[in-house]
Amino acid sequence: MTEVLVVTEYDVLAEVYEWLISDAKLPPAEFAASFDDVLGLLPSNAHVLDCSCGTGQLAVGLAGRGMQVVATDASEAMVRRTAELSEEFGAAVRAVRANWEELPDHFEDDTFDMVFCVGNSLHHAAGAAGRGAALESMSRLLRPGGRLVLTSRTWELVRSRGSRLDIRDRLVRRNGRDAVVIYRWEIAPHWEDEHHIEIAIAQVDATGSVLVRSELLSCWPYRYEELKGELHRVGLRTEVSTFDLEAENYMVVASKV
Repeated sequence: MTEVLVVTEYDVLAEVYEWLISDAKLPPAEFAASFDDVLGLLPSNAHVLDCSCGTGQLAVGLAGRGMQVVATDASEAMVRRTAELSEEFGAAVRAVRANWEELPDHFEDDTFDMVFCVGNSLHHAAGAAGRGAALESMSRLLRPGGRLVLTSRTWELVRSRGSRLDIRDRLVRRNGRDAVVIYRWEIAPHWEDEHHIEIAIAQVDATGSVLVRSELLSCWPYRYEELKGELHRVGLRTEVSTFDLEAENYMVVASKV
């Protein structure tokens, strides 16, 4: 028997999000280590914000290095899971529910040495206006000379493939349970239109029963050149970029002028 749960806002995916994190980045220390190059730029006891914290692997990994870490997410369920992971590891992470536009309501300007916006999250900002507002909030919270670290899908590549169904070719094991991860892409005709990604986690238990947890997520893609211009407009200068039209993802590091 298969049961399907469909909601929005990561309420369901938050409970099974570990199936979407790679084996290499599931341990918090390993997730943080994937950013060793940029973390080496930080002063000791740095103040760091993870403003798309998800289930908290990066935030907890950073706290484990002695940094002063705040983790925020628009999803209450994700913030709860981050708090739980922090408690499990004994990490001092302050977890706050806030979307990007609300960040200045919670924190003073020029507070953080580094802001992370990773996990391909920026595309959830509603179009160019929403993206600009999100980046403006992140920039405000950075100290002069502080850096934004952002990772993104290569949307030029994603759109070139069109609407499709991607079914991962192997079972992923988490917490003693196996699951298949499925992505359904709805690619709109124009860049500025709202796109959709439906993500499904099909868990298989020992009896053969399948529980499918699924969410339909809205997203607004952007070209890399657009992102560069938007960063510049909010006072951030690109220092590092791994953008490659043939690569699935890229990272940008931008400093506050």
